[in-house]
Amino acid sequence: MLFENPLIAADNTWGLMGVLCVSVALSIWLEQKYKWASKVSGAIIALILAMIMANIGIIPIHSDLYDNVVWGIVVPMGIPLLLLQCNLKRIWKETGRMLAVFLIGAVGTVAGAFIAYFVVKGPFGNDQGLAQVAAMMTGSYIGGGVNFAAMASQFDTADTLSAAATVADNLLMALYFFVLIAFAGMRFFRKNFKHPHIDEVESGTANRDAAQTQAAAFWSRKDISLKDIAFNFAYSIVVVWVSMMIGGFFKSLVPADPNPFMDFIGKFLGSEYVWITTISMIVATFFDKQVEKMHGAQEIGTYLIYLFLFVIGVPANIYTVVTEAPWLLALTFIMVVVNMLFCFGAAKIFKFNLEDAIIASNANIGGPTTAAGMAISQGWSALVGPAMLVGVLGYVIGNYAGTFVGIILGA
Repeated sequence: MLFENPLIAADNTWGLMGVLCVSVALSIWLEQKYKWASKVSGAIIALILAMIMANIGIIPIHSDLYDNVVWGIVVPMGIPLLLLQCNLKRIWKETGRMLAVFLIGAVGTVAGAFIAYFVVKGPFGNDQGLAQVAAMMTGSYIGGGVNFAAMASQFDTADTLSAAATVADNLLMALYFFVLIAFAGMRFFRKNFKHPHIDEVESGTANRDAAQTQAAAFWSRKDISLKDIAFNFAYSIVVVWVSMMIGGFFKSLVPADPNPFMDFIGKFLGSEYVWITTISMIVATFFDKQVEKMHGAQEIGTYLIYLFLFVIGVPANIYTVVTEAPWLLALTFIMVVVNMLFCFGAAKIFKFNLEDAIIASNANIGGPTTAAGMAISQGWSALVGPAMLVGVLGYVIGNYAGTFVGIILGA
């Protein structure tokens, strides 16, 4: 049960911050230390720790720290830092056919969200809540956890529902990655698609050392200075500030009783996350030389999102998560299947490689790091860079698509 008088009171800010930061640190350490934890993911570990501590009465289920600091400040700050990787000029130049498959897969994710919503709507019984989850999963299944956080914050999703959606999301995503790896070895797919990278690995000519070197370089310790930290925080806060002003301006232009078109425009252009995404993308694309000097943005942004992932698990009653997650698992299953059909269908129609379809679909559903990780694990070293780039592009597209789906479905 959820305790009314937890061991750490809701107004004990330092105590709650201690639990929050130690739990996130433990989750990250476990994920990077042990294979089982890596498969579960640090996100799920942090969420489970929060659920357990809240359900046994160690921490409160509501606090200003959660609502005002993490939801109100930490989540918006993390997004501009993660989007600093999204240089559209580089993505367009270096991703080739994988970009086309990825974009078609993104369309499949949106289509899957609408199909899944209307299939699950009746038995789920909470139309607005389901619409919010559809928006969150659209963002997540085009981009990643950063988009999930943005959509959850934008549509003010109930914390318990966010927790249940996270469980369904990560479970289905993990299972799908095993399916994608299996596709690479199936006779049916090898017969119907070209697979040069698989052939190269099996012939023994693939440069696995190159892939390992790229992986090591990506996850290795990076140089970061006091100036980097100062510039990253200043940049992030200014982007959020300007985005909120622009969003507020567009909201003020919408009449009191708008028609459906003006209502959509007002909600879309009035979204701070739409403008955070747009401004961040412009900076990353046209000020790339300056961005390259801001070391540590990805690490800081990822850490901030981990804090969010812990907080969404805090108010989650375990019974509610268990009872709601199956329906959300059905929604995510439908979305993943439709995305898969779009990706592999596009690769077949346009005669692209099997590996392009596998990595592009992975980049949609899991994000850049999981897509690059799969390319590395399979020895497809030439696809590691494109996998990262198209996955990062998903961070941008995911916020636009999730906002669109949420508004249309009435989130």
